[in-house]
Amino acid sequence: MIQITVDGYATVEAHEGERLVLALERGGVDILHRCGGVARCTTCRVEFSAGEPEAMTQAEKDKLTEKGMQIGGAGGVRLSCQIECHHDMSLTPVQTVQNSGLEAGKAPAEALEPEAIWV
Repeated sequence: MIQITVDGYATVEAHEGERLVLALERGGVDILHRCGGVARCTTCRVEFSAGEPEAMTQAEKDKLTEKGMQIGGAGGVRLSCQIECHHDMSLTPVQTVQNSGLEAGKAPAEALEPEAIWV
């Protein structure tokens, strides 16, 4: 199992290839997501402190660029709906249901959407 250390929460165990947003939810993290996991918003963003994946979908890159957000690295963010779990990670969820006061949207599908084009 893959270990995801989440600031402010218990460590979450993820399955190989599982979408990060789904692993976080299953593990008790109330990660906010509003668009159904298709990279149409940035509510599911996370900041990595260790283990940030190198792979990124074109949809994630395009949305973060459109919103003028720093992509990954120190001070940057990634979209948990566009990340597959393949190794241990440490991260902080930026927006949660609790800290935003918003409700999560439609549940994301098991597989990445839109179809992943890796950049």
